[in-house]
Amino acid sequence: MNIALILSGGAGLRLGAEIPKQYIEAGGRPVIGYCIECLALHRGVDAIQIVAQPCWREKIRECLETFDRDGKFRGFSDPGENRQLSILQGLEDIRAYGGEEDCVLIHDAARPLLTEEMVSACLEAAQSHEGVLPVLPMKDTVYASSDGKTITSLLKRSEIFAGQAPEVFRLGRYYEANLRLLPDGIRGINGSTEPAVLAGMDIAIIPGDEGNFKITTMEDLRRFEEILARRCSGE
Repeated sequence: MNIALILSGGAGLRLGAEIPKQYIEAGGRPVIGYCIECLALHRGVDAIQIVAQPCWREKIRECLETFDRDGKFRGFSDPGENRQLSILQGLEDIRAYGGEEDCVLIHDAARPLLTEEMVSACLEAAQSHEGVLPVLPMKDTVYASSDGKTITSLLKRSEIFAGQAPEVFRLGRYYEANLRLLPDGIRGINGSTEPAVLAGMDIAIIPGDEGNFKITTMEDLRRFEEILARRCSGE
């Protein structure tokens, strides 16, 4: 079974809006509605779990009523203190109906331009690996600085990649990888794949999608709205 875990518990403070970015209306629906549509309609996704604050769940249910025609939604999970603890809470709830070898596809509600092709590529690669991470190559020269003031070392741009979402993992091993970081280590995790790498899991990388950006700033939101406007005009 392939289970999508949508992360929608963040406050989105960097955007500077009055409500979390994933609930801002764009193109006639909340931002989260776009990834719900993609995952609910994808034939390879069997179940959906969503991390969200209780006060926003009714808005999410409205999106589910529109797009979840096959009844894939299994339930809500409470957000944790940070992103990785929210993931762990989602994993805990998923284990009530998912098996150890099932795949969990983790995606951010604030990445609305998820495509069917990207989901398919991630799930296909997960058939022969314990995890999958879409990545983008670095375009700029990258340097390391231990103090943020001077260059400490040179890095090979060809060996540096930027991680994206969705990330896919085998439920059992990934859950155990997160448990190993409790109680304090998990609070310092920045990306979903970090616990898997620290646990020695076999993680494949596949080509990411430049269009699958995360809405973090107001400029990102305007970019998304411009894309929607072009689609509506048929450009």
